[in-house]
Amino acid sequence: MDFRLPHHLPKVSGGDGSDPGELPRQRRGVTPQMHGRYPDYDCLAHADHWDERTRAVVLDRAARVPERRFFSESEARTLEAFCNTVLAQDAEPRIPVLALVDEKLAAGRLDGYQYADMPDDRDTWRLVAAGLDEAAGERAAPSFADASQDERNEIVDAFAESRLAGGVWTVLDVSRAWKVVMRATLAAFYSHPWAWNEIGFGGPAYPEGYARLGPGGGEAWEGEEAFTVDPVEDVVERGFE
Repeated sequence: MDFRLPHHLPKVSGGDGSDPGELPRQRRGVTPQMHGRYPDYDCLAHADHWDERTRAVVLDRAARVPERRFFSESEARTLEAFCNTVLAQDAEPRIPVLALVDEKLAAGRLDGYQYADMPDDRDTWRLVAAGLDEAAGERAAPSFADASQDERNEIVDAFAESRLAGGVWTVLDVSRAWKVVMRATLAAFYSHPWAWNEIGFGGPAYPEGYARLGPGGGEAWEGEEAFTVDPVEDVVERGFE
């Protein structure tokens, strides 16, 4: 696979978009769907270098899926489908993003701020679940989770572009609701060591620390890319942004 060609990039006209299956197969550690740019990198291999408390927290996050305590079964089913759709987690292994969000909301660990014209984040999440199901119902699906992948993508696009209307969205600002749920979704995803493997992040690196701070001065224990073209710059240069 020649990754200098644009077919693997998102939003390529006439293509299937960014398919993680076209990236190298993960050979060490775990990444979402077992593909990534750092196939021989596993941040957990450095766990012995972390202090005891850090190691316990990270290893627990990698091994344990929190039990559902906040969302109802139907809400969780809808919102899990939403999280997997927006993150393109189309196959196992998947980071249990909704379970991490559920744990945070159940414990009342909110961000400490909210929009003045928005409800509590916990209420926002529940309203979003209802709104996604309403949008699916307009497409003759019993719920967002039961909608086809194309229908889910359409609904997510409409949500992101503030085009959802009626029902829940008469009392909930669509644009702000998108920001609230995506903030939590992305925070949960990138708090997980499988995501660190996917992006080559070195993890907490305490107490060894980062010392090579100059340009191109990566640490010896950091991940090595199998494909070195910068995906962000490449997308812009090719006009696929």
